[in-house]
Amino acid sequence: MTDFSLQNPVFAAYVVAACLMILKVVAMSWLTVVRMMQEKGGFRSPEDAKKSPTNPAPREGQVGPNERVDRIRRIQLNDLENIPFFLVAGLLYVTTGPDLVLAQWLFYGYVVSRLLHFLAYMTAQLHDIRATFWTVGSLILIYMTGATLVKALGY
Repeated sequence: MTDFSLQNPVFAAYVVAACLMILKVVAMSWLTVVRMMQEKGGFRSPEDAKKSPTNPAPREGQVGPNERVDRIRRIQLNDLENIPFFLVAGLLYVTTGPDLVLAQWLFYGYVVSRLLHFLAYMTAQLHDIRATFWTVGSLILIYMTGATLVKALGY
């Protein structure tokens, strides 16, 4: 059995978590589009505000800031600043041969922290709440990366 085989339960747990995170990032793009269509605004490019089948009645102000659309974009940007590190750190962590239960806690804990971060951001909770969920995910990344580095250095 190799580290990167679905026969390896640690790698399989990573694959599940990684797939969920990739789907979350992709879903944010779709959520942005849905929100722009609901708001009929929040467009970024001038051509987005031209008459088309999806924008049959263009109006002034469709291009530019829209808080409801921009909130989704900020969530997506935060995902793009964090989730790629999980994808790499988790994959490297698999190579250390970690305990399955610990790996599952780390992988799925990260997923839960990002989903809770999303909910806190989406519902405009206090920054402290959102930051708590971000911190949990960040600490998981630090642990996995540190453990991998220690193992790679032969300690």
